[in-house]
Amino acid sequence: MASPLQGVVVLDMSRVLAGPWSGQLLADLGAQVIKIERPQGGDDTRGWGPPWLEDSLEQGGPREAAYYLCANRGKASVTVDISHPQGQALIRELAAQADILIENFKVGGLARYGLDYASLTASNPRLIGCSITGFGQDGPYAHRAGYDFMIQAMGGLMSLTGEPDGQPMKTGVAITDVMTGLYATVGILAALNERQRTGRGRQIDVSLLDVQVATLANQSLNALVSGASPSRHGNAHPNIVPYEAFPCADGHLVLTVGNDSQFARLAKRLGQPEWASDPAYATNAARVAHRQQLVPMIATLLRRRTRDEWLADFEADGIPAGPINTVSEVFDDPQVRHRGMAFDFIREGARIPQVANPLRFDSQPQVSDRPPPRLGEDTARVLGERLGLDDERLAALRAQGVI
Repeated sequence: MASPLQGVVVLDMSRVLAGPWSGQLLADLGAQVIKIERPQGGDDTRGWGPPWLEDSLEQGGPREAAYYLCANRGKASVTVDISHPQGQALIRELAAQADILIENFKVGGLARYGLDYASLTASNPRLIGCSITGFGQDGPYAHRAGYDFMIQAMGGLMSLTGEPDGQPMKTGVAITDVMTGLYATVGILAALNERQRTGRGRQIDVSLLDVQVATLANQSLNALVSGASPSRHGNAHPNIVPYEAFPCADGHLVLTVGNDSQFARLAKRLGQPEWASDPAYATNAARVAHRQQLVPMIATLLRRRTRDEWLADFEADGIPAGPINTVSEVFDDPQVRHRGMAFDFIREGARIPQVANPLRFDSQPQVSDRPPPRLGEDTARVLGERLGLDDERLAALRAQGVI
């Protein structure tokens, strides 16, 4: 069965996480993604270890960092030095045949090489360009570099994360980068759809700061509606009670009671059915107002039994709750295993672990069958197939350090 983006060609000139995340998603959806990398070192994340893929070390190959492997499945790696005039010419030729360009250079960074979107569309007006930066193409911060941690701080997320009396905290994953990659992909797919009508591409401008502000979701509206900045609630929810982590006799669980009927079932299971009719607790708004009284009472009751005993009862009662798993425990979870969220590529007998694309089409996983490429492993093939360069020409470019 054909993949949704079969026949679409993507020139991925991005590095680290946000851009490569978008490129990997497009590759999973069937696009041919050509990853352009520096001949020396390639994508920065190739060196962001440990941990390293041990199989690559045992076979005497170049080290491959787990960080790099998380975001580059399905791509062809082509090394090109874009500071060299001949390297710039190669990129222009590849862009002339491409449908999409993804890049995360600083504002104006590609223009100095004549590889900016305006220059490339002169010969390929159908090209869709997606530029990912820290702060966007305009504004007082446009010239600045942006990194996920800094953007979580500037964009308000850290002010919401952590214990009320503790230090503001970032998330355990570079969530702003990941969300930026997803927003970039949405924009690219919208532009592809529009191009069917207009025959022309679009330039998409997506910034980490914009994405972080947009994904504050209910918390941003809490601030705009109330006029007050939300405070940190630790694992608690600012708008729902009980919706947080609780200690049990042997560990912790999370309760996510989202409506009044679920709360009534919880109250009954805890041996306090009268809570469901108490005006102080009967509605979510009342529970939020009286969280300081209610939450400690729930915590006291939950400490009397083990986590798994409570979880079994909550499952039987239809009360949303779950364990707090480690990442290793996540991949041992029966639901996660059933859905095939972890899988392996086998390359030359070496195992390359991967996390699957969560999208399914007609009940089938939508994941590329190509492992993350070694640096430059596809240079000769891609330049030969797409640009017609023969072995002699490729050898000359290699000798000059262009590829």
